Amino acid sequence: MATNNNQNVVPEAKEALNKFKMETAKEVGVNLKEGYNGDLTSRDAGRVGGNMVRKMVEAYEQNIK
Repeated sequence: MATNNNQNVVPEAKEALNKFKMETAKEVGVNLKEGYNGDLTSRDAGRVGGNMVRKMVEAYEQNIK
């Protein structure tokens, strides 16, 4: 059985990241629900995660200018 080794570096950020994930999912048209989303396709999960990364990179680039 696989174990989850993910650990929050900043536990206080968990709520903000979840809100960011839900907002991003809504923007790309993916219906996420609070809690378990095991029925989500890999494609939809990738769309949400990929767009989150794109936004974070854009924000970082704006901050270093």
